[in-house]
Amino acid sequence: MKFLTIAVTLALGWLTQGDALAIERSDILLDIVSHCVNPSPANYCSQCRAPRNDAACGATLECKKSTEVWALNASYTAIRDLKMCGCPASFVHGLALPLATVRGVEDPARPDGIWQFSWDVAVGRMETESIALVVNPQFHRSQNQLHVHLLRLGKDARQQLDKHAPVYVGRLDQVWASAAQSAAAKGLSDYGVLVAQQSQNDYLVVVTAESPEDAFTQARCL
Repeated sequence: MKFLTIAVTLALGWLTQGDALAIERSDILLDIVSHCVNPSPANYCSQCRAPRNDAACGATLECKKSTEVWALNASYTAIRDLKMCGCPASFVHGLALPLATVRGVEDPARPDGIWQFSWDVAVGRMETESIALVVNPQFHRSQNQLHVHLLRLGKDARQQLDKHAPVYVGRLDQVWASAAQSAAAKGLSDYGVLVAQQSQNDYLVVVTAESPEDAFTQARCL
């Protein structure tokens, strides 16, 4: 419950446009993806609750009331997580999301390509050996749009990961299938996924019943 309370509180930083843009709290990220990452529509500034500061919407907005886009293509986007607001420049926490509606780890439509997209964005912002890509379990998240956390492994995380029966893949498009098999072997119907580099040619995949973000990463600077 502590994780959910913190996550919802941070997400509410995007609720800045009043009742006209009111939506379910669990759909805030979906709304950001749908209305804020692409500034080209003529009605962008009135439809987006947290405009990009590089869009022509008036005054520069504070961190928690704006969307910072790190990458965008035809299928995915990566944005700054609100947990970066107020933190030192060295702290990194991003989110990679599909542009299509995908609920989360439990959604059959979860795209294989999001892992490679996430990794490519993370490599541009962190040391490769420290990167952790994380999707939290359905019941340990506040948002119902699939989002991969891009952040650093925590101290001693690798030793802890070894205790959770990791599996290894040679390609990131194998992550979802390998995670599902590992979860089934552990008897988990709901699970989170963590991906890190194992070697130059392999990636480590761990599934857990709890939030991998909370257990194994530097999720917050404070």
